[in-house]
Amino acid sequence: MIDTPANADDAAALNRAMWETRARVHGSTATDRFYDVESFVAGRETLHLLERELVGDVAGKDLLHLQCHFGMNTLSWARRGARVTGVDFSPTAVERARRLAERTGLPATFVEADTQRLPDSLAGRFDLAVATYGILCWIGDLDAWMRGAAMALRPGGSLVLVDLHPAFQTVATLEPLVVDWPYGGGEPHRDTVTGTYAEPGLSLPAQDVIEYPHSLGEIVTAAATAGLTVKHLGEHVAAEFDPRGILHQGPDGLYRLPFGDSHLPVMYSLVARAPHPHAS
Repeated sequence: MIDTPANADDAAALNRAMWETRARVHGSTATDRFYDVESFVAGRETLHLLERELVGDVAGKDLLHLQCHFGMNTLSWARRGARVTGVDFSPTAVERARRLAERTGLPATFVEADTQRLPDSLAGRFDLAVATYGILCWIGDLDAWMRGAAMALRPGGSLVLVDLHPAFQTVATLEPLVVDWPYGGGEPHRDTVTGTYAEPGLSLPAQDVIEYPHSLGEIVTAAATAGLTVKHLGEHVAAEFDPRGILHQGPDGLYRLPFGDSHLPVMYSLVARAPHPHAS
């Protein structure tokens, strides 16, 4: 990885172009088992246990899904009874999400926007803001992201964030162990991607992207600076899936990152609440 002093708008344009490619490809091939749109339309669950437990009962609640891609998880929350709005900066993803909502018959609103610049029209409208997996590595302005999430919440509403742990993101390979990514600092790093996590064997045109390493301390501090009160911070050494294709799967079916005789955390979870107007 090479530090890249990219202009924020230029970086966003590079990343949007890559996600436009993925939005066109994901779930559109017969060999894509990761997204498998047809089984989703038929009723398949896409939410993992961790976020289901943290978010809880969503029936009758207004839920904002940040960086929603083409809407499968957003619509999964709708199936559980939430009134959902999904936000993504990829026009193709948003259009596909709208078509998927039509196919499933689920009511949903999808908004094209950068989550670092959420529109004022979303202010104070949601009981929950949810973002899961592969989220903050694409965010250059962590404070703006947290301010946007806080802005969208009603008083007492909650942000639920589940993402790859910064320690896990530092690791390139396990055998041999290669660490090639900073633990934090937020500096832009340029990389070139030629494929997709959904279909590792699928060859795609090479595209440059800009990613940002954020430490757990930086993430929690950004939430607090945005006026949110952290109610939960979890570090999880086991995951239901392997988001980067390098973890060891145990006999229990869960994936772990071995470290000596123990394990490093693979995921973290954050629940932070917007203040009530009369809270002391």
